[in-house]
Amino acid sequence: MSMSALAADTLVVVHLAFVLFVVLGGLLVYRWPRWAWLHVPAFAWGAVIEFNNWVCPLTPLEQRLRLAAGEGGYGGGFSEHYLLPLIYPEGLTREIQLALGLFVLAINALVYGIWLWRKWRKRAG
Repeated sequence: MSMSALAADTLVVVHLAFVLFVVLGGLLVYRWPRWAWLHVPAFAWGAVIEFNNWVCPLTPLEQRLRLAAGEGGYGGGFSEHYLLPLIYPEGLTREIQLALGLFVLAINALVYGIWLWRKWRKRAG
């Protein structure tokens, strides 16, 4: 395996970890509030990417690494077979992207809302 292929596989894992952090990172904030300094910009970025139909900069970087490794597509190893469909689902439409953006906002608004409500209740009484 070439260094470019290894870097592309590593980037896919980092990309997936970032997506999971965007969606579920509010749970870390609920337990450890200082995570909000990283999570709020991350989930805002994730929502902006989806709402504006932008491509995350990690995607073209991964594609360039794959081309540098002499790969033409996403076939091959574990990362490509199991992780890429989670990050780049087949049949992704504009409506699905908007729904994903709303989902990111909703899940995080719920977690942050519960966290803030509990914090307020502690202070109030």
